[in-house]
Amino acid sequence: MLLKSKKEEMVKDLAKTFKESPSVVFVNFHGMKVADETVLRRDLRNQGVGYKVSRKTLLRKALKGVAEGELPELGGEVSIAYLSAQAGSSGDQIAPAREIYNFQKTHKGKGVMLSILGGIFDGKFVDSVYMTELATIPSREVLLSKIAYLLKSPMQRLAIAVNEVGKTK
Repeated sequence: MLLKSKKEEMVKDLAKTFKESPSVVFVNFHGMKVADETVLRRDLRNQGVGYKVSRKTLLRKALKGVAEGELPELGGEVSIAYLSAQAGSSGDQIAPAREIYNFQKTHKGKGVMLSILGGIFDGKFVDSVYMTELATIPSREVLLSKIAYLLKSPMQRLAIAVNEVGKTK
């Protein structure tokens, strides 16, 4: 049993996390083995994403007044994945959702029951569908490489065309 002072400290810590992080994902981790959770935490930490497990009652208290809209339904065992303070505002805001989604996808056949329940994005509570859509957006580096390829392609075709014209003359 937790003391009231410990609970208050946990609520303050969660509230501070919500204020500092631009993106938070609520995760149901029902039936997850310790080994799988250890792998998940390591993968998240490598991407600058924090991960905390919390009681739903303490979580609801910490979420009061944090974001606009209605809090999504938090069923089962709930944890949060958030952009950690070390990543700062320059970090990838969709990294928490993407990393949870990727872990869920790669460990689907292994009995890992991990699901996105919703989250906070741009100061608003959002549902699981919206967070999943965000998770499927490629990372910044991938998007930049696609733009570079699109910019390179017409120039490459022009160079080939000019070269072919030069060969005929």
